[in-house]
Amino acid sequence: MSQPLKLAVVGHTNVGKTSLLRTLTRDHGFGEVSHRPSTTRHVEGARLSVDGQALLELYDTPGLEDAIALLDYLERLERPGERLDGPARLARFLEGSEARQRFEQEAKVLRQLLASDAGLYVIDAREPVLAKYRDELAILTMAGRPLLPVLNFVAGSQHREDDWYQALARLGLHARVAFDSVAPPLDGERRLYESLALLQEKARPQLQRLIDDHAAQRLARRHSGTRLIAELLLDCAACRRSVAAQPSLEQGAIRELRETIRQREQRCVEALLRLYAFRQDDAKAEAVPLLDGRWGDDLFNPETLKQLGVKLGGGMAAGAATGVGIDLLVGGVTLGAAAALGALLGGGAQTLRGYGARLKGKLKGQRELSVDDAVLRLLALRQQLLLQALEARGHAAVQAIQLAAPQEALWREGKLPDALHKARAHPEWSSLNPGARLQQLERQAQVEVLSTTLTAS
Repeated sequence: MSQPLKLAVVGHTNVGKTSLLRTLTRDHGFGEVSHRPSTTRHVEGARLSVDGQALLELYDTPGLEDAIALLDYLERLERPGERLDGPARLARFLEGSEARQRFEQEAKVLRQLLASDAGLYVIDAREPVLAKYRDELAILTMAGRPLLPVLNFVAGSQHREDDWYQALARLGLHARVAFDSVAPPLDGERRLYESLALLQEKARPQLQRLIDDHAAQRLARRHSGTRLIAELLLDCAACRRSVAAQPSLEQGAIRELRETIRQREQRCVEALLRLYAFRQDDAKAEAVPLLDGRWGDDLFNPETLKQLGVKLGGGMAAGAATGVGIDLLVGGVTLGAAAALGALLGGGAQTLRGYGARLKGKLKGQRELSVDDAVLRLLALRQQLLLQALEARGHAAVQAIQLAAPQEALWREGKLPDALHKARAHPEWSSLNPGARLQQLERQAQVEVLSTTLTAS
């Protein structure tokens, strides 16, 4: 079994070395990230494994603080007539007292680099190319280890990426990679590991395993994420509340339904955050505008009629399509409702168990609350926006994602997926309703269909 590739993550103080490691390890608790300089004071390691095999060891190191003075000191270490190479010069420095005193932090960095197979030199690409950075690179290259510059913080508009590329080329460092630890590109890790493979050819197989595993994990997370959203939408589409046709009771039921949907969305948000290994306070959902609920008569939607054995396109179906149904506002029963009652009575005991209680409640003046179509669109858009944000978010990010509602035109237009129309006729499909039966094969099939639809959108 091959040994894991050991990488020292090095660079100036406060350039995002710990942030890079947090993103690569998907561990927002790794190390300490702060705007204060010299936050990392010791070497800390992490290991990346696939199927139990360690493939990569990453070592976070303290920031280099005084490279200019250290380079001057290293040049004075040579005795007259000596021609020490870089590693020998560093070895003499590390044996001396200054490595334990004035340059203690720099000595920690160099010891770890010498004990590693290669180094990642992290650069804050927003900074100008200063002499101290050139001196840092001159010192680090003395270790005789391959060095891959990593340009951090390039997602914004204030970076100096081109200036750094030119400066690195003049120093003979032509392999480099841009990787923003707060907002990494979707292919960022792949490009980082491919660049490393150019410098460490013997480690190419294990780096390729990391690339392949990362791609597989990303697809698996996205599939799990869209399934979580599909479960949310199906839960909300099938959710219903029965309430007496009295204004005070109706308003109370609307408030209760609104809070139920809000809590259900928040549970989806928290599940997505756990899936992507973020903290629960990394995203905040605004209240859902429920638009006073959806006053629907779902006994007459096409799926319900299909279950009752009534053909679509004629008779009762045509009446339902034009609004003929139980007229709850006047408390009466129309011809369409009487036909529905006849269909129920002719459908046998199983049909009565499924719909008899609901129809009976309607005949007694009960109203049914369900979630507005526009709210379902809004929930779908918000959660998909969150999913996209999490996929593009590094684990060093500290600002919470704000889930603002999209523009009204976006979530009101378009046809809802058929799976949600089916759910309207199946209150037992919602975990928000009493007596839910969530393991029904038809429900599971519709969740999978809806998840596929979300993935493609």
